[in-house]
Amino acid sequence: MGELSVRELPLFPLPEVVLFPQEVLPLHIFESRYRIMLKSVLETDSMFGVIKLDPNTKSMANIGCCAQIIKHQTADDGRSNIITLGQQRFQILEIVRSTPYCSAMVSWINDENVDNFQKLDVLKDSVTEALSDVIKLTSKLTNSKKNLPEKLPNNPMELSFWIASHLGGAVAEEQQRLLEERNTYTRLKREFEMLDHTRKQLAARTALKESFPDIKEN
Repeated sequence: MGELSVRELPLFPLPEVVLFPQEVLPLHIFESRYRIMLKSVLETDSMFGVIKLDPNTKSMANIGCCAQIIKHQTADDGRSNIITLGQQRFQILEIVRSTPYCSAMVSWINDENVDNFQKLDVLKDSVTEALSDVIKLTSKLTNSKKNLPEKLPNNPMELSFWIASHLGGAVAEEQQRLLEERNTYTRLKREFEMLDHTRKQLAARTALKESFPDIKEN
């Protein structure tokens, strides 16, 4: 990412979508304002900001994630399919224009420096174990083969972003909170609590299923 800590960034507000660093987000561009934005972005550094839009209030979050276009394909009718990769998080300082598309002055944000690597590593291992248990129990309940990805990030911050982006269910609000969190330990601890809660629920359902095999799962 550029050396400048403040820059202008075109914004792409998306309802209930939260992008995290190093995560892939495919997008279909069809609105004319975003076609204009795409053309402009491709002529510069292929970067724009993905920001969560509240579908009810139509208000944008204040913190988002920069997306870099890694592949794009434009059809004859002007619509485009693009594949983007999450880069650094940013905070909106001020909206500088809203037509034809929204653009803002933003500053990049990072997690705070870690003061206790050992404590963080222990938590990272607990989170990985809880994640593994959730996947195993889900496989058991659904009679399907689900495995942890082979290349799960080893870096605690990267792992915390990976888990946040793969949370199941309608959880955009929770994902936004995790994106905005600037302490890796706090983010991982929240994820551990969520995974541990899910693990306990799944273990109880598995025990019930094993005791009463004729009961159908909802």
